Amino acid sequence: MSALADGLRTIEELDVEGRRVLLRADFDVPLISAVSGTSARVADDARIRAALPTVEELRRRGARLVLVSHLGHPPGPDAAFSMRPVADQLAKLTGAPVALAPAVVGRRVVEVTERLAPGEMLLLENARFEPGETRNDPGLAAALAELGELYVNDAFAGAHHAHASSEGVAHWLPAAAGRLMEREILALSAIVERPARPLVTVIGGANRRDKAGVVTRFLRLADSVCLGGEMCFPFLAALGYDVGRSRPAPEDLESARVALRGDAAWARLELPRDLGVARWGQQAMAPTARLLQGVHVPDGWVGLDIGPRTAERYAAEIAAAATVFWTGPMGRVELAAFAGGTRAVGQALALASATTVAAGGETIQALRVQGLTDRISHLSTGGAAALEFLEGRQLPGVMALMAPSVATA
Repeated sequence: MSALADGLRTIEELDVEGRRVLLRADFDVPLISAVSGTSARVADDARIRAALPTVEELRRRGARLVLVSHLGHPPGPDAAFSMRPVADQLAKLTGAPVALAPAVVGRRVVEVTERLAPGEMLLLENARFEPGETRNDPGLAAALAELGELYVNDAFAGAHHAHASSEGVAHWLPAAAGRLMEREILALSAIVERPARPLVTVIGGANRRDKAGVVTRFLRLADSVCLGGEMCFPFLAALGYDVGRSRPAPEDLESARVALRGDAAWARLELPRDLGVARWGQQAMAPTARLLQGVHVPDGWVGLDIGPRTAERYAAEIAAAATVFWTGPMGRVELAAFAGGTRAVGQALALASATTVAAGGETIQALRVQGLTDRISHLSTGGAAALEFLEGRQLPGVMALMAPSVATA
């Protein structure tokens, strides 16, 4: 077990019987909007299902369960972002009633929590209805603490934020990690601390600051780093290839140049050798795909997928691996002509004998479309949180759950 996971307080350390447990879950799910004569409902309940092991264990142990989550990014109280559809879906999945609180905090909410019987559940209204949530307002954290005697955080996806419901309240109550949070920490720690080798990482999707940091970290840790999506173009440009309209920002180009310095880093980096491209401006429509046998992107064209030779090579890297981490699609998967690279990587992961970890909403959705999610060792619910963790940054929501000697180290 890793040093971090070793210091993580978990729910078996809490005596929950008959006590109110404030459980921070990640119920930020997509909704199907209400239409005439119907109510809004949950479109994809994967995040609710992910919380069920913790919810059911706490209920079995006699906890009086008070659940809190955010949903979307409302500017304030807004009926369109109510937790009502989540409460309904959670009740359906557990086969038990789930009451919806009249607000997030306040005297009326406290009174409802005090009437809960062991095993009963109350879902608070959307945490982001309170303006102090994202500011980690101490007053809101204290008000949330009035709703429970113990605190459990199972929302790894938001652990990189210091919000009132995910970090602030943990300083007011005895706190521990839920089962989902625990699994995430164990799985991700294993990748960076003691991976079975060869360790292969596949990184695609948008070229963002959080992914650039992960590329740099894995160039030091992994045996092979395979890049696709927008992430490959700063590196191709740094090596002198023409990238057409896939030009990276100056700071991204410089980051790639820094990462490429030194023979050791170069030996671990795998870049595309062929690309699927479209004319600039067509990528948002139904573009005519063109396959480049190399990676020099013509002026006025944009790279939208790795090519079949590259996909075959990345699949071979995965097949030879003992541990694989994948985040981000290899191309514009919403366009059929540019989804081939992502499909190939997903199929390779599903066939691999390695320990496989996939992170990020687009990545998991690509696996779900192919019906491959049950063939992956671990599906990380945290996109940005997983990347920050792997980069080596401390996550406020995790550090708040550590034993004092570890949290202050």
